Amino acid sequence: MATTRLLLVRHGESVATVRQIVGGAVGCTGLSDLGRLQAERLRERLVAGHEPTVDAIVASTLPRAVETAEILDAELRLGVTTDERLVEHIAGDADGLGWSEVVERYGDPQWDRLPHTRMAPGAESLAEFFCRVGAVLHDLTEAYLGRTVLVSCHGGVIDMALRGVLGLPYRSNHDLWTLNCSFTELAARHADGELPDRWRLVRYNDAAHLAGLPARTEV
Repeated sequence: MATTRLLLVRHGESVATVRQIVGGAVGCTGLSDLGRLQAERLRERLVAGHEPTVDAIVASTLPRAVETAEILDAELRLGVTTDERLVEHIAGDADGLGWSEVVERYGDPQWDRLPHTRMAPGAESLAEFFCRVGAVLHDLTEAYLGRTVLVSCHGGVIDMALRGVLGLPYRSNHDLWTLNCSFTELAARHADGELPDRWRLVRYNDAAHLAGLPARTEV
């Protein structure tokens, strides 16, 4: 029998979050100072020897996720592979706008509650996002079968991953609020060479390493 583990890490606090703007390919400029400190804390925890040994690091292509992965890899020394399918929910024309401006321009199409609506022109629907996350996690499982892969990604990606694994509806009246630089562990036991047919949620939103840090950058 083999064990495959996915360590899903939400990136550290981003400049886009501090500025309250939509942080897609246009709006994302990387981590805040606090976000870098959060990533350093997580790195210290991962190399202390009490967590599963990481075999590979894969990151979203957005700067905040890449920067988080690179900070972790400064000690893990595995190299960082990127996959654009791990990016946050694609915002289309809303990318780079302030969240209040998004509502002023496009109203509230309930894109986060209805499967077919979009935040703005060119944006991804919730159904498309859910399917994208499911596909990339399947491919990562296949590529790293029997190993532990750390995935530096986004709150929305982790949300969709858990809904898929736990069989929750991807549209509902509840939220999963994943903290910056927390990690969520999924594990599966399976026969050697065979893909898992059942995942186990080992832990969600583990942020013990961030004790003593501010919850957010105050502006």
